[in-house]
Amino acid sequence: MDLYVAAFGFGLVGMSVIAIAAVGFTMQFGITNMINLAYGEVMISSAYVAYYVNKAGVTIWVGMIAGALFGAVFSFLLNRFVYAPFQRKGTSHIGMVIVSLAVSLMIANLLLPIVGYYSVSYQDTTGGLLRAGGIVLTTNQIAIIGVAVVLMLLIHGLLRYTRLGKAMRATAANPTLARNCGIPTQRVIDAVWLITGALCGLAGVVAAMNSDSFAISNGAGFLITALAAAVLGGAGQPYGAMIGAVIIGLVTELSAAAWAPEYKEVVAFGILVLVMVLRPQGLLAKRGALAAAG
Repeated sequence: MDLYVAAFGFGLVGMSVIAIAAVGFTMQFGITNMINLAYGEVMISSAYVAYYVNKAGVTIWVGMIAGALFGAVFSFLLNRFVYAPFQRKGTSHIGMVIVSLAVSLMIANLLLPIVGYYSVSYQDTTGGLLRAGGIVLTTNQIAIIGVAVVLMLLIHGLLRYTRLGKAMRATAANPTLARNCGIPTQRVIDAVWLITGALCGLAGVVAAMNSDSFAISNGAGFLITALAAAVLGGAGQPYGAMIGAVIIGLVTELSAAAWAPEYKEVVAFGILVLVMVLRPQGLLAKRGALAAAG
């Protein structure tokens, strides 16, 4: 029983990491109608940016900011110079999926000669241990949970109470109508890629922090868990992605305790397949992109 209690604690950390990644991924899809399969590679690239900043003697928390900034700028540039031109030419949805897959492969292969195959880890102390019953977490893991909670509250405030959030929801629901009503949809989309790119970069860093080590191959695993949570909650639904992250995070960690840690990604992928078969619309049925935020 103690093993499952400990796994529940790790699940709290896991769902925090997944929530940051999944919300960014699902917002990209909800507003731009773009399934960005290069998302995981942007995450791992940002993790390496934080690694090199940390290796220079800077604390990983500053490295986290550097990773988030890199993710924001990199995602913005990917959309502006790669994805947007294809979309303007009328490339189909499946065509854009193939484009993003190609981008993912190019990023991985460009990154490989720079970082190598080997695993690396951040040079940062994990801090003291905090115990609550059978749950034992490091102060860094508690901080990751806190960062995720703050970010989810900020995303909620952005979507519900700001002009940008309202413009994002309008653009997601009907970009042509939003444009005709005077909403600068291109600026909104640019802002979306910057915000979701920052979430992507931040997620990559906290995911790497929560691991003993990481390598370039982890990018695919990051994508699977984020995609599973986004699909489980309902594609294009930020609140659904949060719910999906809770389920995926807890189930994968509990399954690791019952089975083997090496199969956590297999469990996440299995959940993704089951959702696609049994309830493809997700837990929060999509009434239009970001409809649940209204």
